[in-house]
Amino acid sequence: MKKSILITGGAGFIGCHVVKLFVSKYPEYKIVNLDALTYAGNLENLKEVEEVPNYFFEKVNIQESEALKAVFEKHKISDVIHLAAESHVDRSITDPLAFVKTNVFGTVNLLNSAKEYWKNNFNQHLFYHISTDEVYGSLHDGSFFLETTPYDPQSPYSASKASSDHFVRAYANTYKMRTVVSNCSNNYGPNHFPEKLIPLCINNIKNNKPLPVYGKGENIRDWLFVKDHARAIDTVFHQGKAGETYNIGGFNEWKNIDIVKLLCQKMDEKLGREAGASEKLITFVTDRAGHDLRYAIDATKIKEELGWEPSLQFEEGIEITIDWYLNNQDWLDHVTSGAYQDYYSELYENR
Repeated sequence: MKKSILITGGAGFIGCHVVKLFVSKYPEYKIVNLDALTYAGNLENLKEVEEVPNYFFEKVNIQESEALKAVFEKHKISDVIHLAAESHVDRSITDPLAFVKTNVFGTVNLLNSAKEYWKNNFNQHLFYHISTDEVYGSLHDGSFFLETTPYDPQSPYSASKASSDHFVRAYANTYKMRTVVSNCSNNYGPNHFPEKLIPLCINNIKNNKPLPVYGKGENIRDWLFVKDHARAIDTVFHQGKAGETYNIGGFNEWKNIDIVKLLCQKMDEKLGREAGASEKLITFVTDRAGHDLRYAIDATKIKEELGWEPSLQFEEGIEITIDWYLNNQDWLDHVTSGAYQDYYSELYENR
């Protein structure tokens, strides 16, 4: 095959959309999905491609150096798209060491595996590392994050991602590996694990449960539809310049409280409830420790240099997202019950 691409974290929220895009768009590529299947990794996200000839799955944790080495050799990996990460800020506050192990040590382990397998023939290979806008810290004025914005991580999660970004660039500088980094804003869309704001609210509204909002809900985020992010990753992988950083954003800022109210309005309409009924579920809770006020990406570089821009307006994307959750109750039930974790055994171990 033309390429053999290792996509880490491919059973996760963003990863599954990247895997499905690459498997379907590039039948001449071998796509190897490597995922540890922790709580947020779900093979049910990939049912559409599990029998496609150019798709392969490996249940491996990026902290396992020997297992990684075996995967590189078995599949003759030519390129890496690295999405595997612990990503929930609240969990990082509770257990920062888990984020260091996966996001820092795991990334370095993956870099070492690529370096050793590709040896000194780096010109033929690419290590693409997907990061977050949170590494830049918090904005308190009307400015935007640029690719040149100094790093100022404010949570254990963003600190671990910042560290992994630095290691990727250090390997490029020290060993002359071809690397590229992209930093994205908040993603939303189908298959999002329901601990995150938008799927949590959709699920809770449907079940008449409280909608927890930190502080006064004044925190601002830039929102990007996950399939647009997958398209951007495809663009950067194929057209991006080695050694560069690309910010990927939705040009779409919303206060958290406004997002929640929009979801309440849309859900009332779809569920046939009286207007304003779901807003009564909003419950303000103690703000998260070190909660960054505002993130906002300037995605001009990727638009002007590579021709990528978001395809959907936020209201369109939210409609698609709500409809997907309402039409995929079985998926949501499996995720919230933990039953989805049995799917791996059924699919692979019992064959």
